[in-house]
Amino acid sequence: MWDTIGHEWAVAYLQKTIETDRIAHTTLFTGPAEIGKTHLARWFAAALHCQSDARRPCGTCRGCRDTHAGAHADLLLIEPDKGRVKIDQVRRIQHELALRPYNSPWRVCVVSGFETTTIEAANALLKTLEEPPPHAILLLTALDPGLLLPTIVSRCRVLSLRPVAPHTIADALVERYQVDPQRATEIAQLSAGRVGWAIRACEDPAMLDQRDADVQMLLKLFDQGPAARLRVAEELAQRDDVHPAIFEWQLVWRDIMLLAAGCDERLIVNQQQLPRLRHLAQSTGLESARAAAANAQDVVRQIAQNVNARLALETMLLSWQNR
Repeated sequence: MWDTIGHEWAVAYLQKTIETDRIAHTTLFTGPAEIGKTHLARWFAAALHCQSDARRPCGTCRGCRDTHAGAHADLLLIEPDKGRVKIDQVRRIQHELALRPYNSPWRVCVVSGFETTTIEAANALLKTLEEPPPHAILLLTALDPGLLLPTIVSRCRVLSLRPVAPHTIADALVERYQVDPQRATEIAQLSAGRVGWAIRACEDPAMLDQRDADVQMLLKLFDQGPAARLRVAEELAQRDDVHPAIFEWQLVWRDIMLLAAGCDERLIVNQQQLPRLRHLAQSTGLESARAAAANAQDVVRQIAQNVNARLALETMLLSWQNR
């Protein structure tokens, strides 16, 4: 049984590939940070290692338990090293996948944050993608396919995960984590469909404080000049969590777009900021808000590709001067 929240279509698709024995050697899971990409990839790995004769994954056999514990002999988990997936990690992937499986029909490697891969490492992996060993399964996660080399993406089966409905997240927080229903609803709304973020926010209230501070930072910038914007760019570039901060800014621009387009205000993520957002929607307009949101997405891509973060942020914030 897949222990996931939302993404039913992706689960059904992966289950079908197992039942019909049409498993792709390389699958790329894409979507916003903390939407559940790596979690889903780990459950797919468990299904591939499951020893049950019934519907897989069962969640209770040794194959499933070892996979979830990260201790399965035929499983390799790779995460960025100091913010980058590097050539030595790719060489380890190639070495491990070339070995015969020990306790499973498959050797599986899950690589998180593949958009951080260096060009050298990505090119090195191409040969494995072109001619994978028959028993090798590679599961990659990335924010966006556009952050990867086209030659990489063309050799993957791509599953683009979409935001999970707030009511689905809220129900799961109440049922699985015993969160107060009102608090669960508030966190689910603020999560913008990011299941992992919602779960962590329930466990760490400081995340909500940081999110509120990031939103307030942007709203204050609308009334400030170039000097203040350059200071914020400098401060933000030094943070380890620059991507989450920019994502929260994208949500603000999304809210402004929805209000400018006359959409139902219940769709707004930042409900506590509605009066301010209404004013910004009226003064900014739909097209300018859409351009600003796209600009923020471009900066995320640039930083992921190791462009100077401070310069990218400065350019973005100064371009918002007249919005």
